[in-house]
Amino acid sequence: GVPLTLSSPFTSSFSLGSHSTLNGDLSMPGSYVGLHLSPQVSSSVVYGRSPLMAFESHPHLRGSSVSLPGIPVAKPAYSFHVSADGQMQPVPFPSDALVGTGIPRHARQLHTLAHGEVVCAVTISSSTQHVYTGGKGCVKVWDVGQPGSKTPVAQLDCLNRDNYIRSCKLLPDGQSLIVGGEASTLSIWDLAAPTPRIKAELTSSAPACYALAVSPDAKVCFSCCSDGNIVVWDLQNQAMVRQFQGHTDGASCIDISDYGTRLWTGGLDNTVRCWDLREGRQLQQHDFSSQIFSLGHCPNQDWLAVGMESSHVEVLHVRKPEKYQLRLHESCVLSLKFASCGRWFVSTGKDNLLNAWRTPYGASIFQSKESSSVLSCDISRNNKYIVTGSGDKKATVYEVVY
Repeated sequence: GVPLTLSSPFTSSFSLGSHSTLNGDLSMPGSYVGLHLSPQVSSSVVYGRSPLMAFESHPHLRGSSVSLPGIPVAKPAYSFHVSADGQMQPVPFPSDALVGTGIPRHARQLHTLAHGEVVCAVTISSSTQHVYTGGKGCVKVWDVGQPGSKTPVAQLDCLNRDNYIRSCKLLPDGQSLIVGGEASTLSIWDLAAPTPRIKAELTSSAPACYALAVSPDAKVCFSCCSDGNIVVWDLQNQAMVRQFQGHTDGASCIDISDYGTRLWTGGLDNTVRCWDLREGRQLQQHDFSSQIFSLGHCPNQDWLAVGMESSHVEVLHVRKPEKYQLRLHESCVLSLKFASCGRWFVSTGKDNLLNAWRTPYGASIFQSKESSSVLSCDISRNNKYIVTGSGDKKATVYEVVY
């Protein structure tokens, strides 16, 4: 799809600076709501994805095919293989694309967490007992281990009341939470205390942090800054140990691969970069024609999935020039996460969609349409739950059904 806005949807969507847009997105200057939460003109026309479009060519079927179960309406081709020489071909999916061990059948909505502000960041603990939702000025903690209606069990007041949390990450032991957002300071919370409390703060020169990652050994934290730098923090000494410099605009997303030895970052400068953590240097750079909003590295294969402002998801092989381009979103791809088994991943968009995809070729496993933009997501370590954060001021917990 062609980007439908002139401004940067990324920064204006998170109320950093003043932007106006086309398409009746009448935004208050710099207001978060302006860009992210008003529906854009749908680009479904381009790919003919909306159900009504699909039926137009067979009007006599319209009533029956909608009401009769068991007559699937075939999606037009949405997954394309791009070879080293740039040839693009629709992907013939293998017969086991949607079946087999560890491939979900669908996802069932389990809980709604009424956070009360736009939920820009979510994470679920490895025990699946707690969900953390980051919104304006605070992170709320939810006990999702029990059925029944949900109220927060704690609230972590992190930033100024008007500033959005953009990322929150648990340390591997689940005892600490690192929070970053529209401020120069990251806060580290002690969750084991009787009442959660700040045990450390890390301050850099950048005005905002867009994304965080924590090394598998919990010794180091990485912060993607609005100035494009990636700051490396020693968590034991609470000191900045290095900055990776290269992105020429904000660094929007991050993941760690190869057992903690490589870092992948995406930027508003239309690049994805790979960094060697032992040598402290850039190893790879991939250039795109769109801003990068989200990415994830497959835990056990050489694939990197990238979510674009253009609405595409691209899955790149990181050791040879080969990729897949997936076209089911109709607007910016705002978040992306692999299941720990590596066999599937999810992406979420400004088009209100949660998409689950098969690694690497992107057969569509399931789609869930929410009520507003889906800004953030996480998958539990046991691959049984998905959590999403919404422009509708709530988070949703899904049970993954196999």
